Amino acid sequence: MEKMTKEKAGASFAAGIDCSQVVFGHAAEKIGIDPDDAKKIASAFGGGMWAGQTCGCVTGALMAIGYNFGHCKDGDVETKDNMLKKKYAFEEAFKAKHGSLICKEILGYDLSVPEEMEKIMEEGLLSTLCPQIACDACEILEQILEEK
Repeated sequence: MEKMTKEKAGASFAAGIDCSQVVFGHAAEKIGIDPDDAKKIASAFGGGMWAGQTCGCVTGALMAIGYNFGHCKDGDVETKDNMLKKKYAFEEAFKAKHGSLICKEILGYDLSVPEEMEKIMEEGLLSTLCPQIACDACEILEQILEEK
């Protein structure tokens, strides 16, 4: 898998692709999903589900972890436990870098509040901070996807 860069993530953001789409789309080929399908699936999760909640970079990564390591059969506790270990490992590493899993806590503003979204735009957070966060999430995710 080619490394995500802040420049690539920033170009995607500038083109209207959101954080969840950048991260899940980045992992798509590695886990066997068409990148366009991954971006469609993730499209409602950007900006903390457009409510400043769980960061879209986190939800995008968790989609990839779930698809790659998840369970779908009744009683498959071993697979579920393994997936949950991967999920928690991602969340722990992400929180260590960004202090939170919550979009509005990471940005310092709630993008679901129009006045705060104005501040996000004025400060250029969607073109500076968010691409770096997406890049960090992709790096953590890449490490987890390499594990069994």
